[in-house]
Amino acid sequence: MSGMQAVWPSGTECIAKYNFHGTAEQDLPFSKGDVLTIVAVTKDPNWYKAKNKVGREGIIPANYVQKREGVKAGIKLSLMPWFHGKITREQAERLLYPPETGLFLVRESTNYPGDYTLCVSCEGKVEHYRIIYSSSKLSIDEEVYFENLMQLVEHYTTDADGLCTRLIKPKVMEGTVAAQDEFSRSGWALNMKDLKLLQIIGKGEFGDVMLGDYRGNKVAVKCIKNDATAQAFLAEASVMTQLRHSNLVQLLGVIVEEKSGLYIVTEYMAKGSLVDYLRSRGRSVLGADCLLKFSLDVCEAMEYLEANNFVHRDLAARNVLVSEDNIAKVSDFGLTKEASSTQDTGKLPVKWTAPEALREKKFSTKSDVWSFGILLWEIYSFGRVPYPRIPLKDVVPRVEKGYKMDAPDGCPAIVYEVMKKLLDAGSRASAVLLTSSVNS
Repeated sequence: MSGMQAVWPSGTECIAKYNFHGTAEQDLPFSKGDVLTIVAVTKDPNWYKAKNKVGREGIIPANYVQKREGVKAGIKLSLMPWFHGKITREQAERLLYPPETGLFLVRESTNYPGDYTLCVSCEGKVEHYRIIYSSSKLSIDEEVYFENLMQLVEHYTTDADGLCTRLIKPKVMEGTVAAQDEFSRSGWALNMKDLKLLQIIGKGEFGDVMLGDYRGNKVAVKCIKNDATAQAFLAEASVMTQLRHSNLVQLLGVIVEEKSGLYIVTEYMAKGSLVDYLRSRGRSVLGADCLLKFSLDVCEAMEYLEANNFVHRDLAARNVLVSEDNIAKVSDFGLTKEASSTQDTGKLPVKWTAPEALREKKFSTKSDVWSFGILLWEIYSFGRVPYPRIPLKDVVPRVEKGYKMDAPDGCPAIVYEVMKKLLDAGSRASAVLLTSSVNS
């Protein structure tokens, strides 16, 4: 092994770049794509002691693995970095100057709203091809049809197929980074060949959630196929690369497939959402200790998010998942952002969102603590919808006048007091108060 590298601390996660078979008894063999955790530095900094996913430990070569890093905050990832949105024909031609055959971009059509235009530099001039959107399909020549823009661009990258030239070099929109490049750079890109999709375990507006097998391990996979929706989920995936806690659902990696879309691979939570688990098991199965443990699990996760300056913004029992061994883990980071940034409130669940957050469109740990108070009520009511029998339009006005829900049947008085204090205070002190109160 030649060359020196920065020393990685114990606990650092890395992904294998190559296969390593090992030659000595103390070596830890691994395959390209395996995820390993550094245990310690050896006397030779070119070798580490590490462990694999099943806990086996051994020595590995440092230059065979890549450190996993969080996608940097503020980077705008794009599945379609060549898509420039609403720009004019003239602006497109300026962007494709100086002329370079095969340089291209896609824009929204100015003459045909709802359609797109492929702009290609070819032998000193720019050709503009209308992309017709019809019956949920896209086509340039009305002979070959595509599910989305990514498929269309991928096709014409490999074959000109009637265009003046094949697409060679994308003109990347300023300020964006190709998602595949960034996930690869930071060590989170997985290979589709290693993933088997087994069965649908959930459905959403974005696509399906499937049970999968990744290298012999059960995983959950969000399969996101629509261009615009997939773009939105990139933000969730990039946030998840920065979060590591035993009570947060763990991202395992991301697969970007131009032909079929985006796949977000996470640990598999066998017992599903907390709200469904509470409703299906009920009081006869789940005792006080179990409810308390779920509450503390979520509290630990939210305390970690706060310590790392993240606000979840969508905390509710439906967004907490339960593992095979009854550990509750917070999931669904689609609305999670750095603290105190503003938010379009149109997407927010009114019954779980603090009134001031809805009113001022500003979020902080205080608004998450409010949501946590509502989630506690969900847990101790075994999954009932908050504010029962109150019309949705009346919830915020009544809450702003001081209304509080009654304690769920059978809820311990001390837990109900904590719920009320969480809704009153909405501060870190309340989160700490929960931990101290319920432990007592």
